[in-house]
Amino acid sequence: MARVENTPTGRRIISTLAQLASDHGDIDWSVNCGNMSSALPLWAIDTGLIEAPPTGSFEIEINNTNTGVLTVARMSRDTQGRFINAEIPGVVGSFPGVDLFLQSPVGNKTGRLLPTGHLMDTIAGHKVSCVDVAVPMVIADAASFGKTGHETMAELETDTEFMAKLRQVWIEAGLKMQLRRRDGELMTLAELERSETIPKVCIVSAPRHGGHIAVRYFTPQTGHASLAVSGGCCLAAACMLSGTTAHQVAVGVSSPSTSFTDIEVSIENPAGKLDTTVSVKSSAEGIDVRAAAYRRNAQILMRGHVPLYRASAQLVDAMSETRDD
Repeated sequence: MARVENTPTGRRIISTLAQLASDHGDIDWSVNCGNMSSALPLWAIDTGLIEAPPTGSFEIEINNTNTGVLTVARMSRDTQGRFINAEIPGVVGSFPGVDLFLQSPVGNKTGRLLPTGHLMDTIAGHKVSCVDVAVPMVIADAASFGKTGHETMAELETDTEFMAKLRQVWIEAGLKMQLRRRDGELMTLAELERSETIPKVCIVSAPRHGGHIAVRYFTPQTGHASLAVSGGCCLAAACMLSGTTAHQVAVGVSSPSTSFTDIEVSIENPAGKLDTTVSVKSSAEGIDVRAAAYRRNAQILMRGHVPLYRASAQLVDAMSETRDD
């Protein structure tokens, strides 16, 4: 669900995400989705809710109500007014590119860069790093599970012993990270066991195809065919944090300096390589992340109108506000 409102700096998209479970009736309102966010700027421009410059780069703010996080989407048009396209792994074709800059992404769910207070923890016999940048994630060395980190997702998901071990790790890590529900209460063991959203979990290894690190990513119940936006930003930041599992296996990642600089991290995943950019500097806590960007693309699949009968008064008011804007 999305609408557009006026701000002192221009027009801003207000977005709310409903995360539907795959095998039960729960809806999670506590998280955001980078892939969905990347579609919003093109939607707003196409519907006329936002007027973009005819040429050059421009930015559109997206405020996600689930997390309270502000994202800045950057798109570009050439001298003919056409969107500059980008290709991303897992998507056939080249479509308008969207760089999503997550602003002040540290501690998105836990309030801390390192939710457990440690660069590395031993959980269920495995060395893992629990990092919260854009999303809380458990990062484990693939080798500790006897894996290369370059297996297909099908190979990993059909390995019941591996999946059981990984499940134990992220559930125990979730308790150790003190993850909370939307109402602020700590998540229980039972809630973590059926969680479809947090914590994310991945296994990492050294790259083989020219990237900086290789990953196999879980959401957490199922494997991801490539890599989610928020998870990619978290992993990229972890690569720059000395002492983490990600930093130990990453190859060729630039070290942060004492002033904010943009550092690129290319992440190998089952669909190819996905590129991230992290605006970061060194700090007493290790790193200070100002923003993290992930490149996506967006395309218009369908346009249409659907009549909505017996709408609630709240929805009618919300739609009226959108039209007035």
